[in-house]
Amino acid sequence: MHKFLKKIAATLVVFTVSGAMTAAEPVRLAAFGDSLVQGYGLPQDQGFVPQLEAWLEAQGGDVDILNAGVSGDTTAGGAARIDWTLAEAPDGVIVLLGGNDVLRGLPPAAARRHLTQIVDAAQAAGAQVMLIGMEAPLNFGPEYKAEFDQIYPALVASHGVLLHPYAFEGIVKAAGQDPAAFGTYLQPDGIHPNALGVAANIDALGPVVLDLLDRIAARDAGQNETREDG
Repeated sequence: MHKFLKKIAATLVVFTVSGAMTAAEPVRLAAFGDSLVQGYGLPQDQGFVPQLEAWLEAQGGDVDILNAGVSGDTTAGGAARIDWTLAEAPDGVIVLLGGNDVLRGLPPAAARRHLTQIVDAAQAAGAQVMLIGMEAPLNFGPEYKAEFDQIYPALVASHGVLLHPYAFEGIVKAAGQDPAAFGTYLQPDGIHPNALGVAANIDALGPVVLDLLDRIAARDAGQNETREDG
């Protein structure tokens, strides 16, 4: 059993300081990103956030996820608005940004700077952080691709955040070696995943979200021990 799920099983009920018994509060996550998070082109119940909530519930988790996705957003836009999301006091933040930077050919150095600002702000607010990576195509040349693709691993090294390497990993695995199969998982624009594509991507990244919940549980346990020692 996953560590987080063991914690859920062990804390279905908790005692308050007064001795009254109350239900344990759900973990609060913020999904912070662009149209891939917002759920562009999908029914409200088939987007990234509701499907991830359902996936976690199927694993036995009790998690509320704030949809902080803005269609068309870049890393610069995310850096400008991260404080609004952190005002909701999430326990953890899942960051999925960078795709629109690539589509516009924006400098990788700027994307790295903005993502660093987002991670710094989230960690300063006490939130655990998970990044979902993007990859640049070769349209802008191999040097651009190499510089962009190393942004996410570099942030893992410098900030100790969790990483799911590629947002579309689930679709890539599901489609296999058949290029025509990709259309099964994408909307007609060929960019955004359809409901099946979202489900495939969540199957791939879900285990990393469970690791994020483990980190939150460990943090909370440490805080409780500190209070008891005090």
